[in-house]
Amino acid sequence: MEQNSRLEAASFTPGSVRPGGRTAKVRTAVLEATRAALVEAGFHGLNLDRVAAHAGVGKTTVYRRWGSAAGLVADLLRDMAEQSVPAADTGSLEGDLLANARLVRETLTDPRMGPVFQAVIAAAACDEECASALNGFYATRIREWAPCVERAAGRGEVPAGTDAAEVIRSVSAPLYYRFAVSREALAEADAVRAAAVAVSAARSGLFTRN
Repeated sequence: MEQNSRLEAASFTPGSVRPGGRTAKVRTAVLEATRAALVEAGFHGLNLDRVAAHAGVGKTTVYRRWGSAAGLVADLLRDMAEQSVPAADTGSLEGDLLANARLVRETLTDPRMGPVFQAVIAAAACDEECASALNGFYATRIREWAPCVERAAGRGEVPAGTDAAEVIRSVSAPLYYRFAVSREALAEADAVRAAAVAVSAARSGLFTRN
C-alpha cells in the first residue's frame, strides 16, 4: 500500500462510466485538485505529483488512471459536461437562447470556472487529447440545448429544417470570442445581444439546411 495514499479505488477508464463508492471519491478528489491546479498555474503548470498530493491519492494511482496532464484535463471536461446545468425550456426560442447566453456568460465570468476554461482552451491549442476532450464537451452541451430550437421549429418560430446545432453555436460564439480571443469583459448586455442576434438569424432562415 502506498504510504501517502488516503483514498483507494478499483480500476476504471476515466469518463467511460460514472464510478461509485471509493472509485467515485478518488475521481472527485483528483478532478477537484486538477481544477484548483489549473486555476493556480494553468495547463503547463499542471503536475501529476502535486495533484496526487493535493487529492490525497497515491502518485501511482494518478499516473496509472490518468497518465498525463492531458488525461486529467480530458476527464475533467467529461465530468464538467456530466455536471452541466440542464437546458432551459421557457416556452419560447427567445427565452431559451437568452438562458443559454446567460449561462455561458455566468460560467466564463465565474471566479473559479473562468480560469479553468482559459486553461483548457489554452491546453487544447497545443495538445490533441485536450482538443478532442474540449470538442466532446461542447458537442455534449450543443446536443443538450439543440432541442430548444427543434421545439421552436415545431411551434413555427423558425423555419422547418433549421440547423439546431448551428443556432446554439451562434449564441456562444461571440461570448467565447470576447473571453478567449479579444479578452474583453463580458457584460449582461453581451449575452442579451448574442441571444437576440441568434434568434433573429434563425427566424430569417439563415440557419436552414440547404
